[in-house]
Amino acid sequence: MHIPETGVAFQCEDGDIQRLYDEAERKCRLNLQSFGGKRVLVEGGGYRKIWLETQPMGGEMYVLRDPEAAVNNTLLFMEHQREDGRLPGSIRAEEDRVVPEYNKYQGFCFPFPALNLYYLLGEDGSWLRQLRETLIRFDACLWRTRSLKEDGLLRSFCVYDTGEDRAVRYGDAPCWWTEDRPPERCSVVPMASMDVTSWSFACRDTLRKIAQITGDGSADEWAKKAAEVAEALRRELWNEKRGALFDRDRYGNPVNILCHNTLRCMYWGAVSPAMAGRFVREHLLNPAEFMTPLPLPSVAVSDPAFRNAPENNWSGQPEGLTYQRAILALENYGWDALVTVLGERLMRAVIRGGFRFTQQFDPFTGMPSRVHAETGEVLSPEDTVSPEQDAYGPTMLSVLEYIAHRWGIHPHLGEVWFSLGKGNPCRYTASFGEHDFGIENDGRKARAEMDGKTVYEGACGIRVIAGMDGQVRRTVFIETA
Repeated sequence: MHIPETGVAFQCEDGDIQRLYDEAERKCRLNLQSFGGKRVLVEGGGYRKIWLETQPMGGEMYVLRDPEAAVNNTLLFMEHQREDGRLPGSIRAEEDRVVPEYNKYQGFCFPFPALNLYYLLGEDGSWLRQLRETLIRFDACLWRTRSLKEDGLLRSFCVYDTGEDRAVRYGDAPCWWTEDRPPERCSVVPMASMDVTSWSFACRDTLRKIAQITGDGSADEWAKKAAEVAEALRRELWNEKRGALFDRDRYGNPVNILCHNTLRCMYWGAVSPAMAGRFVREHLLNPAEFMTPLPLPSVAVSDPAFRNAPENNWSGQPEGLTYQRAILALENYGWDALVTVLGERLMRAVIRGGFRFTQQFDPFTGMPSRVHAETGEVLSPEDTVSPEQDAYGPTMLSVLEYIAHRWGIHPHLGEVWFSLGKGNPCRYTASFGEHDFGIENDGRKARAEMDGKTVYEGACGIRVIAGMDGQVRRTVFIETA
């Protein structure tokens, strides 16, 4: 496989933003490790593995800095897919061995990053064929093992299936589960899951896109199959009165906890624009629920199930991983300007916290949660000796990605996104696909170029989307007036 040469650089007159960018880049390099002789980017912050919910996405976000690690972060999962189609939920290195783990699904932020890498790898046909086979087999595995009723939904069997450690809404569910039959005598699981069901939509919708690329004639079939999943999700789990998705417990009762997971389903593209719009306007933008001083708690702060717990707990505090997923989730539905707002809040929180990249933040103060760097145990205010968590990959990559989506250059499914944010004079350059790209931005006006030729010159506050031929295809607003 050909690994392309890439590069990226950012200079900004705002000293705090520049230091933030530099620290994120420096600390990301601490997470580069060798798994069986293959360089990967581990999750970091005390987590030494690559997880299906974070590292294919994390690698793809890191691709302009290290394309080899980006490829391996996805390729290792495809190479260790079991014969029955199941992907490992995580992979660890044990001396010189690579050890896949199948004791949970651990989310599925995989199809979009893998497809985006296809374009960045020079449209390698072998990569596309392997991805197609991986998604077909994984989708079939989901329906063979997690479809327990004739309702079109898929089930979560354990807490770690959706990566929601310590989540109150999982009740007495086991943390992990290795079997294809559900656990017995639990109060909530097997749970009809918006997440797991959306994974199938993402598989099928990506297979539709692959079919359009290859012209194999199956695009309409995959579109129909994806639409069936989306309709089941709407019919069975969408609460029209409340404007959000709610999972159902093993007895079919709604799990009435207002969690952020509808946003996750937006990441996979599984909800309609109308559903996404309602969730954003009625909940995500609501200061009493998710638009807290530091937004995006895992559970609405007004919900009785909310816990402002500083340890890894998906019942409360905003997570770096949620910020990472929110970018694609919101841009899928045209909420690009909200991405700018969220990025600003996250960046300022990390700056105020001393440029420390932690997994969680207090939603009311924005301060990073203090936990032990290795054990994850909560540190007391008096403890000034123990090493604190830092270099948590999803938070660092989120910062770098929010900068790229506000003042920089982003490769997106064969297009080039030039984001021309207001305010801070800056310069951003990138190279990929045998082309060089640049932005010169004085805070009010900007010039975007490709291979030394101007693609756009004009007012800031917009994103210019161009093809690899340098022709502008469309523009979108990334900042409100």
